[in-house]
Amino acid sequence: VACEESQAVTKAFRALGAEAWSCDLEPCSGGHPEWHIQGDVVPVLNQSWDMVLAFPPCTDLAVSGARWFKEKQADGRQQKSIEFFMLFANLDCPKVAIENPIGIMSTRWRKPNQVIQPWQFGHPESKATCLWLKGLPLLVPTNVVGLSADPKVRARIHRMPPSPERSKLRSKTYDGVAQAMAQQWT
Repeated sequence: VACEESQAVTKAFRALGAEAWSCDLEPCSGGHPEWHIQGDVVPVLNQSWDMVLAFPPCTDLAVSGARWFKEKQADGRQQKSIEFFMLFANLDCPKVAIENPIGIMSTRWRKPNQVIQPWQFGHPESKATCLWLKGLPLLVPTNVVGLSADPKVRARIHRMPPSPERSKLRSKTYDGVAQAMAQQWT
């Protein structure tokens, strides 16, 4: 599971008996360093994997940061992020899933196979999440709860106050989504 320090997806796959590993530049926060490769994912990709689930950083790709795109294009950050994303897209692996929010990859590469929402998997929140898939089926919603009537609940992710942990908290995969991935893709 590339670019996953939270280990949410890794733990869901491990719970079903899969030999899953998280890999991230950051130390893991999921409590299982024995299942975590801390370092650059690029050399790890050269190994033989049955499946790769990738969660590349969205900072320079997501439309939520569109007001900074011109600066990110000028200094090369956006192009570097596109190239990193495309490492996963072009990976020689039979099963690949790439997750990212709505962003420029829909026009720079191709439309995602699927756009999911947390409320389709038991969480009454809104956070459109794109999935580009190779060799994997679309995720079937497992617990459609709809959006919360409380705007603070349904937009919790979008309204998080600035903090050093904000980026990590916003990027963590919802448990219901992680469990659906593990159940449907093993």
